[in-house]
Amino acid sequence: MKFGRLDTDALDGIDWTLPEDHPDTTKLLNGLAKTGKPEIYAGCAKWGRKEWVGQLYPEGTKDKEFLDHYVQHFNAIELNSTFYGTRKVIVEGWAQRARPGFKFCPKFFQRISHYKRLKEAEEITEAFLYIMSMFGENLGMCFLQMPDNFTPKRLDVLENYMKLLPGDVPIAVELRHPEWFTDPQVADELFPMMTHYQKSMVITDTAGRRDCVHQRLTSDSVFIRFNGYDLHPSDYHRIDSWVTRLKEWLDQGLKTAYFFAHQEDEQFTPVTCDYFLKGINEACGLQLMRPQFIT
Repeated sequence: MKFGRLDTDALDGIDWTLPEDHPDTTKLLNGLAKTGKPEIYAGCAKWGRKEWVGQLYPEGTKDKEFLDHYVQHFNAIELNSTFYGTRKVIVEGWAQRARPGFKFCPKFFQRISHYKRLKEAEEITEAFLYIMSMFGENLGMCFLQMPDNFTPKRLDVLENYMKLLPGDVPIAVELRHPEWFTDPQVADELFPMMTHYQKSMVITDTAGRRDCVHQRLTSDSVFIRFNGYDLHPSDYHRIDSWVTRLKEWLDQGLKTAYFFAHQEDEQFTPVTCDYFLKGINEACGLQLMRPQFIT
């Protein structure tokens, strides 16, 4: 993930401290019923990585077998490939290879977000949701990533689009233009609107855009995209902070948390996920599956 990425030389000057929770986060969590065990999903953004052969996948694993092995190590995937489009038969094939409880979290088609920019997108949105419904019980949270130049001037467009989306499909929205977060008036219109439609706001943790680490929840689920720096010491410190914050939210009633790791060198992504899973298991007394490394 290139968004907000800085050179490694600049990392020592970053304040990695997670902001305090916005008061609306506390209000929202306090209003949730405390029922059942929370669901936590963690994984990578790809399964087809040759670097993992011999590290995570057995020697000799063929490309077409990568997904079969991936689902044995993680319980979720941030599915970016759907951004470019996919077909019903492809999704059905992926779903058949997943185990029970595994979640695919597909990105909305770029035709919706980047070409139509949410306008006159009803038909293609229906097509996207229909195709993704082929995941069945393995469908996790879909996420809509808007381009960097989608500004708060389009708040009405965003709201009109939120009205189109079904309430029974978990959806998170990633906004990237800084004014969504740095302008208090804009934020105080955006976040309550997303709460009204029960849609989540993606939290993007990356060095060059600390404004996107907003700590303002809008639903009973959170979707975190973590941009690491190839196991730089700051990666571990930041994950420790996320474990602490997520435990606090889960204790207050958060229902579902998704945590997806990105690394410049994808060889390190499974290690990043494993460190998160080890931490959240210890902090919350859970037994979430962890990747089993060969080496």
